Amino acid sequence: MDQKFLRAELLGLVDEKYRKFSRGLTPGTNNILGVRLPALRKIGKRIAKADWRSYLETAQVDSFEETLLQGMVIGYADVELPERLMLIKDFIPKIDNWSICDSFCTGLKFTKKHKEEVWLFLQPYLKSKEVYEIRFGVVMFITYFVEDRYLEPMFLNFNAIDCDNYYVKMAVAWAITSCFTVLPEMTMIYLKANDLDDFTYNKALQKITESRQVNPDIKVRIRCMKRNKK
Repeated sequence: MDQKFLRAELLGLVDEKYRKFSRGLTPGTNNILGVRLPALRKIGKRIAKADWRSYLETAQVDSFEETLLQGMVIGYADVELPERLMLIKDFIPKIDNWSICDSFCTGLKFTKKHKEEVWLFLQPYLKSKEVYEIRFGVVMFITYFVEDRYLEPMFLNFNAIDCDNYYVKMAVAWAITSCFTVLPEMTMIYLKANDLDDFTYNKALQKITESRQVNPDIKVRIRCMKRNKK
């Protein structure tokens, strides 16, 4: 696909109000054009049905949307597992904010059919020191792996994460909340004995108490588990 044509198409879809809204959600991300996700998905699906390999080879990262679109195409493309994993590996270094990370993960629906292979693929990212590599691993877990056979090894991964970044901590807190709503007993055992930093631990408790899926009586117990600041 001609990159100039694509850029012109994106500029024609700009919604100024949506741009301001999106910038408010992603502080520090200044290259947002303001194209709504349904329009981007439509373009992504169109590219995935055409010569998507050539597109990915020449795709630009001048804007938030151009980067996100590449992630969408990787998710939509009809491709065998080894090549798709390689495409994902090549894309991850382009992730520079939580929104692209999370949207990219949501689009990797092939994971449902290849859980064991993807689980192994994720392990180096969960052990990384890079913010969005870690968040990628955690959000993939939230999206596709919240079930009993993955919980204990995932909790061990959470304990081992050594990153002081807000977006990593919030992802882990979100993940623990997701675990609690699906498998409360296993997650409660973890909450009573873990190596999480105080911020992540307390934020997980907060998010659990905010969940509509958690019984009010359980929320009372959860609030009593909060760690006091040292």
